[in-house]
Amino acid sequence: MSDVLDLTAYRSKLVEERAFGPWRKRFGESYGAETKVADFPDSTLYFLAKPGEETAVAYYEVIMGILDLGKAPKFYYLDEGQQLRVVDIHLFLADQVRFELMRRLGWLTSVPGQEHTLLEMVQTFDTIRAEVRKEPIPLSPSHPDYSVFDKLTIEDKQVFVRRKLLKALETFRAGLAG
Repeated sequence: MSDVLDLTAYRSKLVEERAFGPWRKRFGESYGAETKVADFPDSTLYFLAKPGEETAVAYYEVIMGILDLGKAPKFYYLDEGQQLRVVDIHLFLADQVRFELMRRLGWLTSVPGQEHTLLEMVQTFDTIRAEVRKEPIPLSPSHPDYSVFDKLTIEDKQVFVRRKLLKALETFRAGLAG
C-alpha cells in the first residue's frame, strides 16, 4: 500500500515540477499544487494580468506543464486542437487573474471560482469554466459605476466589468509604484 501512495506522491511531484518549475525561475517565487490565483503577490498578479506575448508564454508554461504537452516553446508544434485548448485555458486563467486584480482594488466583491487551485482550473477546465460562467461578476456596490452596472443583464455585466480592465491595470500599476 505504501508503494501505491509513494507512486501517487511521486506523480504529483512530477506534475508540480513540470507545471511550476518555469514559474519558480521566472518569478523567483514558490508555487505548487495548492496555489490559487489569490496567492500571487501583487507584482506577479500585475504581470499576468497584462495582455501580450510575454504573458501568454508564461501561461503556456504552466498550462502545458500541467497537461504534459511539453515546454512553452513547443506550443507552435502542437496540433491545432491542442493549441486551441491551451489558448482557451490561457484566456480563462487570464480572466481569473484580472478579476483578482480588480478584487484587490476593491472593484469586485469576490471572484467566481477563486476557491480553485491553478492545477484544478487547468485539469478540470471545462467543468470549472461552466461553473464560473453561471455566476455574475460581482462589481462592488462602492464602485462609482455600480448604479449603471446594477441595471444590466448578466451578459452585459460581464462585458461591463471586462471594459474596466485597462483602467484597473493603470490603477493597480500606480499602486505598485507608490
